[in-house]
Amino acid sequence: MPQQIETDIPARMDRLPFSRFHMLVIAALGITWVLDGLEVTVVGSLGPTLRHPDTLALSEAEVGIVASAYLAGAVFGSIFFGWLTDRFGRRAIFNVTLGIYIAGVILTAFSWNVWSLAFFRAMTGVGIGGEYASINSAIDELMPARLRGRIDMVVNGSFWGGAAVGAAGSLLLLSGTLVSLDLGWRLGFGIGGVLGIFILLLRRFVPESPRWLITHGRQEEAERVLREIEGRVREHEAGDLPPPEGKKLTIHPKPHFGMLPILRAMLGKFRARSALALTLMIAQAFLFNAVFFTYGLVLASYYNIPEARTGLYILPLAAGNLLGPILLGSLFDTVGRRRMITLTYGLSGLLLLAVAVLFGMGVFTAWTQTIAWMVVFFVASAAASSAYMTASEIFPLESRSLAIALFYAIGTGVGGTFAPWIFGALIATKQPWMLAAGYMASAALMLAAAATEWALGVDAEGQSLESVADPLSS
Repeated sequence: MPQQIETDIPARMDRLPFSRFHMLVIAALGITWVLDGLEVTVVGSLGPTLRHPDTLALSEAEVGIVASAYLAGAVFGSIFFGWLTDRFGRRAIFNVTLGIYIAGVILTAFSWNVWSLAFFRAMTGVGIGGEYASINSAIDELMPARLRGRIDMVVNGSFWGGAAVGAAGSLLLLSGTLVSLDLGWRLGFGIGGVLGIFILLLRRFVPESPRWLITHGRQEEAERVLREIEGRVREHEAGDLPPPEGKKLTIHPKPHFGMLPILRAMLGKFRARSALALTLMIAQAFLFNAVFFTYGLVLASYYNIPEARTGLYILPLAAGNLLGPILLGSLFDTVGRRRMITLTYGLSGLLLLAVAVLFGMGVFTAWTQTIAWMVVFFVASAAASSAYMTASEIFPLESRSLAIALFYAIGTGVGGTFAPWIFGALIATKQPWMLAAGYMASAALMLAAAATEWALGVDAEGQSLESVADPLSS
């Protein structure tokens, strides 16, 4: 292995025009967020159904346990596979994690009690958590710098596309007209398995990241992969590619980078960035997992909405939230990261406070409550997408997957794993102001995250990943 390499691979990747190759990467890898949105919404819609005596007859607290098991599995999967992704490569891992997800979601359909359901949901979470680390790092490393922000926002926001599919599917499967209630909820989980198998086939055409290859000393392979990418882009563009800009990068490759230097960098040179990523992750995880894992229970407990109709309310909410990252995404590249992240987190917190007070006062109906959430999460969905974008681009390449994994794991562990359990208990009290207090706590976290972004945010728009954070090997 050479002790030193001068390479223009990052500059050549960033100068590529957007093409069918990039669309393939987005479709094949970004499906992770669709699957997660599907999982979250399926559980949210099925929560009331799983309490029915004809299904598993779960209590409100047990529904919360099942949701927390999924998130706990995702925490473990993100850390374990995040480390493996930085060590063995993006492509080597993202097929394994998708396979685990497929197995978990199919087995979930055959659950027979709360504990089997919780175990299979945890297994599904392991696959999804592992996907986050390998997928977000691969997408950022394969996309041109000038478009990275809006692409990240749309990919992360595609969560809501999956949520809409889950809500629509629940309307059909839980109506009791097509299939029995017990069979319907089991088929609900099968949707994700079918999508996963299709995407597993599509990922055969996604290459390893040339950036990862070069930092690990695999120079010839990195050059070969990049020439293939350039050929695919040139074929689509039907012309010569623009020359790369900037000087070459000098790196000192290693076959792998140990955990200690990575943690030393994150807690030393990049400790302010670590605090920023952690704060953004915790705030959005608490908000989203508190609301969407339990919204079906809220509709049933406070508005007497039948179990089979909860998807009717979640569907427009999910569809509306999908528009937030799509319509606001380009502003994160033009207006800038710091301004837009501060704005979306701060405005989300203020809107959530207003919704909490109105809910406590009892002025909402099921539909006006849904409309209020649509307004809040149009902004909050863009904020949440920016949290994952931040964690994936402000740390060195050699630690990118592990950084995503650690901050996702800690944020989800603190903000997500406990949120469904806490809010399940608050809903069980049947007291509106108790649940409103939980919403207020979530609003306070979003406002704190906005202040942290303004103080510590990184202006990464339009910058190459190597400019935002020097590689450890440089």
